[in-house]
Parts: sequence; C-alpha cells; structure tokens
Amino acid sequence: MDIAEVTASTGLPPSTLRYYEQRGLIESTGRSGLRRQFDPSVLQRLSLIALWRHAGFSLDEIAGMFGPDGEPRIDRAQLAAKADELDARIRELSALRDGLRHAAACSAPSHLECPTFQRALAAQRLP
Repeated sequence: MDIAEVTASTGLPPSTLRYYEQRGLIESTGRSGLRRQFDPSVLQRLSLIALWRHAGFSLDEIAGMFGPDGEPRIDRAQLAAKADELDARIRELSALRDGLRHAAACSAPSHLECPTFQRALAAQRLP
C-alpha cells in the first residue's frame, strides 16, 4: 500500500504517518517513486495506536507496547492501571455533569446562591 492508500483507509494525514514512522511506531517497506510503501498489516498497527491514544497513552508509552520484532507486547498491568485512571476520570466527569445539570435546573435566583453549586466550586482544584 502506498501512503495515499493508508491515508484513505485510516483518515490519518500523511504528516501523521511520517511522524509515526519517525517515532518508530510504524515502518515503511520502501518507496515507489516519492511515495512511501507500507505492508497492509500497518492498518492493524495503526488501529492499535489509535485505540491506545484514545485510551490516553502517550506515544512513548505506545512505542513500548511493541516488541523489537514489531509485534504488540501488551503489559496487562499497564492496561489495568489505565483502566483504573479512566474509571476515576469517568467518576469526575459524571459528578461534573450532575453538577451542571443541577445548576441548570436550580431554582435559586443566582447560581452563586445555590448551595450545591457553591460546593462544586469549592471542590474545584485550581491549576
């Protein structure tokens, strides 16, 4: 597959594919003229990368999830830890959603007069 076919199949721009190749996440098999060529198996690898990125792994972490032979080397403990992080984030987002819904429906004259909204403000961490 040439880079245009990979782009069409994945929706990733060529610049991302070149960057992933530079980072060692994917590997081209050569060139046909000026176009990089890829083995069709790159599509599965890009799907894994997309899944792991969506889960919140960094590119460095993802690079470590492939062995020297290029095959996935998935650390189950690392996956479980990321799942725990996502669970915590889901709880935070659920609480935020619930607070926003309450604020939207609160009958207090002002959100700043709403005790529930005041508790939500107090619970916020400043950067």
